Amino acid sequence: MNVRHAARATSGLRSAVLVLALAPLGACEWFTDFKRQPSVVTWEPLDSAGVRGNPQSSVPITGSIAPGFAVSYSNSPTTIDSMAGLRNPTAPDSASLANGRKYYVINCAVCHGVAGAGDGTATKYGVFQFPLATGPARGRTDGYIFGMIRNGRNNMPSYNRIEEMDRWDVVNYVRALQGGPGAGVPTGPLAVPGFTGPALPGATTMGPTRPVPHTAAQMQSLSGARDSVPRDTTTRTGADTARGAARAAAPRQGDRE
Repeated sequence: MNVRHAARATSGLRSAVLVLALAPLGACEWFTDFKRQPSVVTWEPLDSAGVRGNPQSSVPITGSIAPGFAVSYSNSPTTIDSMAGLRNPTAPDSASLANGRKYYVINCAVCHGVAGAGDGTATKYGVFQFPLATGPARGRTDGYIFGMIRNGRNNMPSYNRIEEMDRWDVVNYVRALQGGPGAGVPTGPLAVPGFTGPALPGATTMGPTRPVPHTAAQMQSLSGARDSVPRDTTTRTGADTARGAARAAAPRQGDRE
């Protein structure tokens, strides 16, 4: 009888220990349909400025002239004025002006007008008229116009959805509308509504700034110096080539002596 009671007590104790051990796991999700994951949804506010930004840590593959950690996305006058000294890295050649026109027509013409006269369709519905071809905009620097597109100010929202290098093309197109380099550029829509192809923005240039290391030599260099930038993964080093030759020359198990 005592043995039976002892067995029951031991079994109960084991059950209690098992329940206590599994209790913290009740908050874990063993199965998920990936509905909750870190992502940036359309028009989700990026910070207190309420602008739409690119996904966290993403930068242009060419690098950024005004990264978020260095220049805020705030639409305050002081922040935009701080970008007035940025140098335009893009020459106003035909390719830049053509690309700038595309993004200008899609994003800017609705308010500023197809020729920059401030007579866009939105001005018929109460939007403040602000010409770009004439007036104060002519006296602004390229960096200032770049900052206005990036951050927005007052009635103008942020157009940070225009990626950085395309943004400089828009600046060049605005300069051409003002009579600067490339004056006489075509204006107006690129195509009829619904037309795709070259009338729409191209592929994104946002991506990582360093390739993923694949070769053994690159992995070893990363483990020794975390701050070093790995070399192009498409080229094999001498060590990799020598290692591969030695491996090929060595007899494998099952090979005849």
